[in-house]
Amino acid sequence: MTKVDVCVVGAGLIGLSVARALVDAYPGIDIVVLDKEGRVATHQSSHNSGVIHSGLYYRPGSLKARLCQEGRRAMYALCEREGLPFHRSGKLVIATDPEERGALEELERRGRANGLQGLERLGPAGILDYEPHAVGVEALHVPEAGVADFPAVAETIAGGLITAGAQLLTGQPVTAIRRHVSGVEIATDDARIEASVLVNCAGLHADRIAAMAGVEAGVRLIPFRGEYWRLTDVAAGLVNALIYPVPDPRFPFLGVHFTRRVDGVVEVGPNAIVALGREHYRGVSPDWGDVWDAVTSPGFGRLALRHWAPGFQELVRSRSRRMYARQARRLVPALEAAQLEPGGAGVRAQAVDRRGVLVDDFVIERAGSTLHVLNAPSPGATACLAIGKYIAEEARSLFSG
Repeated sequence: MTKVDVCVVGAGLIGLSVARALVDAYPGIDIVVLDKEGRVATHQSSHNSGVIHSGLYYRPGSLKARLCQEGRRAMYALCEREGLPFHRSGKLVIATDPEERGALEELERRGRANGLQGLERLGPAGILDYEPHAVGVEALHVPEAGVADFPAVAETIAGGLITAGAQLLTGQPVTAIRRHVSGVEIATDDARIEASVLVNCAGLHADRIAAMAGVEAGVRLIPFRGEYWRLTDVAAGLVNALIYPVPDPRFPFLGVHFTRRVDGVVEVGPNAIVALGREHYRGVSPDWGDVWDAVTSPGFGRLALRHWAPGFQELVRSRSRRMYARQARRLVPALEAAQLEPGGAGVRAQAVDRRGVLVDDFVIERAGSTLHVLNAPSPGATACLAIGKYIAEEARSLFSG
């Protein structure tokens, strides 16, 4: 039995950032980070677009908006300090239909309320100044958005934790959790850990870890798969930085967009379809147990009934390069279907409540001496350092009894 002050479950960007913030806040703390995979940042932290979000989309005053602002600044500072690759490249959010102008105006209002600097409204000619191959009736330029290498960020944070004396145990799936008066016991295949505090940052499996700890969460995680295409080397010159559509306000997804990553590769996507498993990447077989858990969960039926039409359209587009290219051409008309190559795929843990509503903000629940991060959607990677500090503060009362 290993005794520690804190056990963090999940070595993704958020779990590692929580551990880092706890080490900084409580010098000399005994902390262990567990992950079922053999390396850090295996899932959502390394299967995303790599975008450092600006905070443009989020309701002013919301936890998401505040943590995105703090996290973005901290992420740029970390990358500069550690020499990690990043670009503060800026992005365009483009209205391709006059009816989207009202939504674009609302985005500008939110961005200014959230403290973004340098926002600029552009007409068709102004769009060409930033993206010569993009078109639209109007656009918003957001200079504080950018891109980073999030797997490299995770490795850097993990290395700092080890240097600070924290334990990082990979390849250790949690098999049982038992809460008692003095703390929590956590069992893995090879270890038993007794911790005063448990922090659950298990991402795609956070609701299951919460259930192991006897927590009846008000949400269930439904995996949504996002598939990317890549532009061929010849076509990559069509995009300078980041090009986004005006998002559909019905969904917490940003729509198919163009991202020039730190390595120069230009990705198109992602779409958003219900995944056939919580780790259903390209080339990975479906997990029918996960599918059964999803479709029988409270709220899924209401979700499916409410959004079956756009969901079906997304599914059809995911199977057709031509239809995917047609959607992308709304932003960059010169793109041809033959210039799209299959890219990666990511799976997003999306919380759904019992009413079938897609939860669009962070969900962090406390139960006894445990804290559970049950929903950390985009901008989770951008905001990870700020989320870590927020949870470290939330844990303060647990240490004081």
